[in-house]
Amino acid sequence: MISLIIAESALELVPKKLRNHPSVISHAQKLQKKSSEILLDNSWHFAAMKGIEDEFKRGRPDLIHLCILEATTIPLYKKNQIKIFIHTIDDKVIYLGENVNIPKSYHRFEGLVEKLFLEKTIKSNENVLLELKENSLSDLIDEINPSQVIGFSTQGEENSFESVASNLPKNCCLIIGGFQKGHFSENTLNQMEKLVSIHDSSLEAHTVISRILYEYEKTIFM
Repeated sequence: MISLIIAESALELVPKKLRNHPSVISHAQKLQKKSSEILLDNSWHFAAMKGIEDEFKRGRPDLIHLCILEATTIPLYKKNQIKIFIHTIDDKVIYLGENVNIPKSYHRFEGLVEKLFLEKTIKSNENVLLELKENSLSDLIDEINPSQVIGFSTQGEENSFESVASNLPKNCCLIIGGFQKGHFSENTLNQMEKLVSIHDSSLEAHTVISRILYEYEKTIFM
């Protein structure tokens, strides 16, 4: 069993200081929701987000949708050989249960996550599918208690997908950034025992997830 953390993810409800911005109010009205109940989304809230802290690491819930789809539609997840966690940029953690079918439609995913942020738990027949907790990355790692924590970044030591996957220790934890641009914060880097770069250019998070998990699957299933 390995763990995957999508860290500092660009997934959050519209923060309080942006909720009265015209672009946010207009979008919320179209969705027939309160501005406090919708996801921050750069596609709709670009004007409101201009100049906010960590601007380029926020407001991209579509990236997280792709990442989760990549991680939950593979044999590794279907055979319960991986635990998946989404750590958000504002220190919340989404815990994914076993055999969760994430909506392939982004609009349905958006509605599901907005409901999760408000209700904290999504259940089906008393089984917890998704759970949201206030939790820092360091506390999450302490909870997982992995044998090793490995991060992926262009700032890391050069390596390859194949080499990294073939040398993953049991019960290790992989950390991949859930944001469109920039680098991990110092707090996040401090949680890693190893930082690797697996390509000579920056790759999108869902691509890194799909490739590293595929290579790992080859080591245990083939």
